[in-house]
Amino acid sequence: MKFTHLHTHSHYSLLDGLSKIDDLISRVKELGMDSVALTDHGNLYGAIEFYKKAKAAGIKPIIGVELYIARGNHLDKRPNIDDERYHLVVLAKNQTGYKNLIKLVSKSHLDGFYYKPRVDKDLLRQHSEGLIALSACLGGEISQTLLNKGIEAAEKIAYEYQEIFGPENYFLELQQHPNIEDQNLVNPLILELAKKTKIPLVGTQDSHYLRPDDSHAHDVLLAVQTNNRTDDRDRLTMKADDFSLTGPEETYKKFKLINGLTEPGLAQIFENTQLVAGQCNVELELGKFIFPDFDLEQGKTADQMLEELTRLGAHERGLINNPEIEERRLYELKIIKDKGYAPYFLVVADLLRFAHERKIYTTVRGSTAGSLVAYLADITSVNPIDFQLPFERFLNPYRPSAPDIDMDFADNRRFEIIEYAKKKYGEDKVAQIGTFGTMLARGAVRDVARALGKSYETGDRIAKLIPFGSQGFPMSISRAIKLMPELQKVYDTEEEVREILDVAKKLEGTVRHVSVHAAGIVIAPKPLTEYVPIQFDPKGKDNKITQYDMHAVGEDGIGLLKLDVLGIRNLAILEDAVRLVKHFRDIDIDIEKIPFNDKKTFKMLADGNTEGVFQLGGSEGITKYLKELKPTNVDDLNAMVALYRPGPINNINEYIARKHGKSPIKYFHPKAEKFLAKSYGVLVYQDDLIMTALELAGYNWESVDKFRKAVGKKIPAEMAKQHEIFVKGCQSYSDMTKKQAEAIWNLFEPFQGYGFNKAHAACYGRVAYQTAYMKANFPTEYMCAILTAESGDTERISEIITECQRMGISVMPPDINESYDTFTVVVQDEKPGIRFGLLSVKNVGENIVKAITQERETGGKFISLEDFISRIQHKDLNKKSMESLVKCGALDSLGERNTFLYNLEDLLVYAREIQKHKSIGQVSLFGQTEIQLPPLRLKEAPALSKWEKANWEKELLGLFVSEHPMKDYQMKLKLDHGVSEIKEIFSKIGQNVKIGGLLTRIQKVITRNNQPMIFSQIEDVNSKIELIVFNDLIQKNPGLWQENNIIVVKGRVNEKDGVPKIICQEVTPVATLS
Repeated sequence: MKFTHLHTHSHYSLLDGLSKIDDLISRVKELGMDSVALTDHGNLYGAIEFYKKAKAAGIKPIIGVELYIARGNHLDKRPNIDDERYHLVVLAKNQTGYKNLIKLVSKSHLDGFYYKPRVDKDLLRQHSEGLIALSACLGGEISQTLLNKGIEAAEKIAYEYQEIFGPENYFLELQQHPNIEDQNLVNPLILELAKKTKIPLVGTQDSHYLRPDDSHAHDVLLAVQTNNRTDDRDRLTMKADDFSLTGPEETYKKFKLINGLTEPGLAQIFENTQLVAGQCNVELELGKFIFPDFDLEQGKTADQMLEELTRLGAHERGLINNPEIEERRLYELKIIKDKGYAPYFLVVADLLRFAHERKIYTTVRGSTAGSLVAYLADITSVNPIDFQLPFERFLNPYRPSAPDIDMDFADNRRFEIIEYAKKKYGEDKVAQIGTFGTMLARGAVRDVARALGKSYETGDRIAKLIPFGSQGFPMSISRAIKLMPELQKVYDTEEEVREILDVAKKLEGTVRHVSVHAAGIVIAPKPLTEYVPIQFDPKGKDNKITQYDMHAVGEDGIGLLKLDVLGIRNLAILEDAVRLVKHFRDIDIDIEKIPFNDKKTFKMLADGNTEGVFQLGGSEGITKYLKELKPTNVDDLNAMVALYRPGPINNINEYIARKHGKSPIKYFHPKAEKFLAKSYGVLVYQDDLIMTALELAGYNWESVDKFRKAVGKKIPAEMAKQHEIFVKGCQSYSDMTKKQAEAIWNLFEPFQGYGFNKAHAACYGRVAYQTAYMKANFPTEYMCAILTAESGDTERISEIITECQRMGISVMPPDINESYDTFTVVVQDEKPGIRFGLLSVKNVGENIVKAITQERETGGKFISLEDFISRIQHKDLNKKSMESLVKCGALDSLGERNTFLYNLEDLLVYAREIQKHKSIGQVSLFGQTEIQLPPLRLKEAPALSKWEKANWEKELLGLFVSEHPMKDYQMKLKLDHGVSEIKEIFSKIGQNVKIGGLLTRIQKVITRNNQPMIFSQIEDVNSKIELIVFNDLIQKNPGLWQENNIIVVKGRVNEKDGVPKIICQEVTPVATLS
């Protein structure tokens, strides 16, 4: 008895299906079936993964979708009318059908999305070739019509679908879920309709999970989707019946119970599933590179153009007559030609040419800098010869796939690169790549606890017992239980905890949402919908993304050219700093031609002044090592970038000791000097391990790639295999003893999973130096650029202001006579400083800022308040914006804040009078009033206190600028109460701490248990953190929880979604600011 599931959902039916693709394929095989369809709701997210894994397992994959069908035109989006739709299962018979599925899904998302992605019957007619349609579940048009309008109406609809798809390609779908009342009502009607119309029947299960005991976990998943609790009424649920993946025998037994279904009829239903499966024969050509159409010069091939480009690059760099360079260039070009990758290099080189012409700052990542061709084609600024970077690490004759050329651009201009690609290759041929967010262990626990109606504290308590995984190796719940005795204990002893964790184990790893890959874009030679389904980014209406992720869309899948185009903030900072230097000092800086041996730069790094320096700042640990290292060249910076990470960090002290002669330079084998001389014999990069295997153990570039992957990904079985090969190789190839070889292998241990690519370190070390150079030589401009780049992040702005103060650079509130839209450099008392931008002021918009700065440029500085009001006649200079400008201090150069605020209504009346006189022509062409208005007279008001001014700045700018009110209390709190600074406790997750600070935000909520709870923010001079306060502590001193109170807090540092918070345990009042 053979049966094929033709209506099956995976976890790509977002928060609706529970089955992961691997588990689905395994279950199909376990149940003795040889084919299965994947029909996720309205998308093809999992199609390529499903196709590849099913093929690999010997299971026939049937690619399909459960489409949403609009009740009218799919373009109509009328509230309460078009928010209802039908379901229809559609399966691809062949390549034509597969391409039509792509087009239907793309149109449903791009044009028809209204609550759900929808198509209509006209679209089905246009794209019906090669498709088989099934009438779907209770949500299908046939079932709904049978239940609500009867057989005759349903008959017309059935014939319409037959007409759309062809009589042989349309089937009525019968399901057996006896605990669902409507299913029992509709099944006899479907049988009657089939008999009347002679339309064949197929049986389906509408599987949403794999096994019956997954039902509860699936119900929790649905509650997570709808933000309900499982005990809520009137919510989406499927718990009334079994929607697991049933085997043929079980399915047969279920269907036998359908009233009116005969034994021959049941046999035919099963046979029809095989008939459909037999007709679905999509064969995808995967793993073949598909390049975009790059415009070649007439009569030239891509290889010829790349050769000319690199020859020109060698000439421009004075390397044309260098035999070593020429030999390497021709060697690389031959491999690139043999692989057919020249178009790839030309596409990338063209994007970077555009960036350089537009002065968009760039660098590359990964092993790209190991290519001399990339250097000569101006793809990278790093010369691989200077850093002994092997080309073969990037590309070699044995490599089965194309190398990744990962590009970084100034993050505020990355969109220009994407827009250029769209303009060059066509809007319909370029898109960003989609990616999928999955439920990780901690998040799954919190989601499940909430959905099960447990308290926040319960979910949080369990989640924080789960340790974080390492990069690329996320922590699983099962592994955490084994690793953490405390978690194991509560799992064994607390039923509530066990229930949460058991359900969360089933949910972790399921897809939660689709989003945009941080860097990936794809370029096709034809419209993308010839290859991949497209949709809009859920967070950006105009931004199109692929429904296939980077693995499915690239060479391992469809084969389209995917490019890694990442936005890096530090490149934007560099770019802006160079612009500011030109503007204020009239000095032209070519950031790629600065001296890379600047003593001032290396002294600054050796002194530990690294705040704001790319890769080297923001950490006390790396700052400490830099001070000990006292770097003197870029190689030192590259090494520090590579070594300061888990594992390799163990080698930092030895590297420093050898550099300064405190430890002898030695090599574990004489051959190692060839590649470890610059690092004093210390293993620093993943490349050092690779070179060791090549030079000492007799690997070649084919076998060493397996060695690299085993070490890099910590695959235990492969590691054991490589261990044996390496040790034997050292013995036979380098005449070493087993003990000597084992000693070298042990040196590799810290690099397992953490080894850093040498070419990557060279690229990022270069940018690190460039940022350090700008900070050391042009400090005000550089710090101003950082402040602009970090606008919106008040925590980071506060840290940078603190660093500016240490450097002797004053950061001042906005000023209408000096500020522009963003932060700017100013000179005050012959000292350079930085002014806040006017756009930083709350309630002050772009239009009024533009009016102020343009008027100042044309008419000079404002000399009085009267002058300002008379010259800025703009509709956006209203009560709200004027009040904000006054309170933040932007008008301080014209008078006292409180006086202006006290007279605000009179000022606005005066402004209206000026406008009135101007509008009736009582102002001359030269701006002199013909009928003089009475002079502006302001009523006196008391001067503001220092605290009031600071509080207004906080209110309008987001932070205290002129002076932090905690400045007078910080040392007192430390001496009298023994508190830690807030910034010192961020790493103390799970520990008890004591801090002091100012309450700057209070949010009171009522929990589900009807108990009050407070989320508050406390800050000291340098940092801030959120406090979580429960009812028992609130009741001890309810009046304490007010803004502007200074308190001392004892509590435990907790973490949620990577953000530290403090669970308050004890609070002591200190002072109230007023």
